[in-house]
Amino acid sequence: MDQRCETTNRAIYVDLDGTLIKGDLLWESLFQALRRKPFVVFLIFGWLRHGIAFTKARLAEAAEIDVKTLPYRSDVVERLKTEKAAGRRLVLATGSNETLADAVAEHLAIFDEVLASDETTNLTAHRKLDRIRDRIGDEGFDYYGNSHHDVCLFEEASEATVVAPDRVAHNWQRKTGAERIDATESEVKAALQAMRPHQWLKNALIFVPAVLAHEIFVGSVFVSSLLAFIAFSLTASAIYVVNDLLDLEADRRHRTKCNRPFASGRLSVPNGLLLAAGSIVIAFTISAFLPLAFTGILVLYLFITTAYSVAIKRMLLLDVFVLAGLYTVRVLAGGAAADIEYSFWLLAFSVFFFLSLALVKRFTELQQVGEVASREVTGRGYRHVDLEPISQAGMTSGFAAVLVLALYIQSPVIEEAYAIPQLIWLLCPLVLYIIMRIWILARRGEMHEDPIVFILKDWRSQFMIGCGAVLFLIAAAW
Repeated sequence: MDQRCETTNRAIYVDLDGTLIKGDLLWESLFQALRRKPFVVFLIFGWLRHGIAFTKARLAEAAEIDVKTLPYRSDVVERLKTEKAAGRRLVLATGSNETLADAVAEHLAIFDEVLASDETTNLTAHRKLDRIRDRIGDEGFDYYGNSHHDVCLFEEASEATVVAPDRVAHNWQRKTGAERIDATESEVKAALQAMRPHQWLKNALIFVPAVLAHEIFVGSVFVSSLLAFIAFSLTASAIYVVNDLLDLEADRRHRTKCNRPFASGRLSVPNGLLLAAGSIVIAFTISAFLPLAFTGILVLYLFITTAYSVAIKRMLLLDVFVLAGLYTVRVLAGGAAADIEYSFWLLAFSVFFFLSLALVKRFTELQQVGEVASREVTGRGYRHVDLEPISQAGMTSGFAAVLVLALYIQSPVIEEAYAIPQLIWLLCPLVLYIIMRIWILARRGEMHEDPIVFILKDWRSQFMIGCGAVLFLIAAAW
């Protein structure tokens, strides 16, 4: 009976980053601040001269994080609610800035007190322990934590609970046998999801120049195209990671994107940055074995996609033009890697065709969000009332692509390359079918948010592409 009363009276101190939530508010504040105010990147080094505590305070101001959307560990929160109901005193003790810590405590409404960093003191490790000792003296306390910074608190606590620990905290927990609450999913699996390998299908456009030049089965051409495909895929994955980090808050408000690895907290920001950096290094190592022109295009692609992630994707119309251009850049990269010249007609067709698909992507995103769609909700420059003009522009652009294709088929180039150029005319209705079907499904709300991936997975579209390939083969072989 005495032991039960002693336990009930003992306060529970709970860490925030990595323990109460699945992320780290310092890293989240950094990327949220960069998303809202990109010029912050030039201020950070000046802030760091005043110390990490001062930097945390400035980032918290610039980021304006909505704590309601943070990825809380539901098992930890439910356990704390049970302890609160049993009469335990709960204290949020964190190295995060006091502004964010107070907001979290107010949102959860289970904490009796908040201990957090201010502009002058970074409340971690021994500084946190000293602050707790100042509050309770020689009384015992329980502690929930997750990292190497918490080991000194684990050792002083009457009861320690180790939550999803890092390597140092993991070793301490194994040695002492302290209670442990594990993460529900491996970060390796989350990292693979963050790389979005299914999106690599879009990079199949790199093979288009070699296919149209009838050289895809030439050994050196195929190997060069394959290496280019791998390099572009890894670069794209790195950009997807950075894009997700910049879109954390918007993704958490989205019906499906909230399940992405970073938005859900299944993958930490530091590990994501390592993943992106490693992908870039491997991609450019591969590019060293390809023509210099390809490396130049890869650098251009990296620059444009970074600019797109940081700012352009929130700009009305400019975002879809850049998206269409990025698809076309893949075609250019394929030609450069295999040292194949690409025609004006191919580039013109690509611009109109992929502009139509980029508009499908925006149309679908707006449709999923519904009438509440706005810059604040979606992180884009569109509103729900824009659905109709987006649809009209997208279908018109698709028809323009077919018109360019028809003019190309009638050009002398086709007559020289194929004995029966009339067969190539059948490509026009095949492309029309693909474009019109995509837009009809989009209007019905049945379209995958990325139309390129949809085309490469949809059996009807695959059938039309296969028919087109057969037409090319017959016309060339005849």
